[in-house]
Amino acid sequence: MPKILVVDDEADLEILVKQKFRRQIREQLYEFIFAVNGQDALEKLTHHPDVDIMLCDINMPVMDGLTLLSRLKEANSLIKSVIVSAYGDMDNIRAAMNRGAFDFITKPVNFEDLELTVKKTIQHVAQIRQTLQAIKENNILRMYVDETVLNFMDTSEFEESLLVNETVDASVAFIDICGFTAIAEKEAPNVVVKLLNNYFDIMVKEIIAQNGYVDKFIGDAIMAVFRGEYHLDRALEAAISLRDKIQSLPEQIEGLSYAPELSIGINTGEMISGNIGSANLRRLDYTVIGDTVNMAARLQAAAASGQILISEENYLKVKESFSCNKVGDIRMKNKKKPVVVYEVLS
Repeated sequence: MPKILVVDDEADLEILVKQKFRRQIREQLYEFIFAVNGQDALEKLTHHPDVDIMLCDINMPVMDGLTLLSRLKEANSLIKSVIVSAYGDMDNIRAAMNRGAFDFITKPVNFEDLELTVKKTIQHVAQIRQTLQAIKENNILRMYVDETVLNFMDTSEFEESLLVNETVDASVAFIDICGFTAIAEKEAPNVVVKLLNNYFDIMVKEIIAQNGYVDKFIGDAIMAVFRGEYHLDRALEAAISLRDKIQSLPEQIEGLSYAPELSIGINTGEMISGNIGSANLRRLDYTVIGDTVNMAARLQAAAASGQILISEENYLKVKESFSCNKVGDIRMKNKKKPVVVYEVLS
């Protein structure tokens, strides 16, 4: 329901407004708030920050209407003002418009004209709010959707591209914050979320620095994907860097004594890239799946705090570039034979 702030020191205007708009008030189409001068209006706005439009006189005690217009942006930049004044000369009209007035009505008030002006102004404010909401939603969308997807969302290719599934050669990393569940169980939710997001920010920067992208956040873990040339090398470099960054953090953060450590599993190979989810729920996740991805997740589950684990097959690809130690054989789900695993040191 639109809120209208009426600012005038004449008590008769409040009575007239209530009479002329009684149907709209009764049917809760409009809500009116009244103030006797500019200062009173600013105080009313602190209690009603969702006011849509203001009907304001010019000549008032304590604070006049032109001064109020000058200070209105500080109080609420979305409010549109309509001046309702007996001072209808061009100088006053220009002064009001220069201070941001949306329209101007002269006294004595023609209430049919006032009603049309109120409707027009409310529609204008609604359009502004819709535009701001769209911008806000777009900014939120950018937090969840890869930039390359957003770049062509407005094109006709976008809808078709969502239906394209492909096999890609890439590297995937699962990165888990060890022991964070214990923190989550005993600390306040706001503290837990803030701390986790701080860690994620550090980790994401290192992933992006190596041209990787975050496929998803899974509780206190990240699934990251690296594609393109030397994707395995870049995945390992990102893992080493973010592990070292996290380990170098102070033990006292947000008033908690906690030394964060990461366990990381990385695997490379072919995987299916596509939209996975439920069309009925309108929830699809553009992600990668397959045995390569599952192996990375199981390597992470087998990793101890501070460890980065890869398979022997991947070790043979990077042994000349990275220092690694053989960990041994590990049995993994859906694997007939034990998997030989190496720890990446530096």
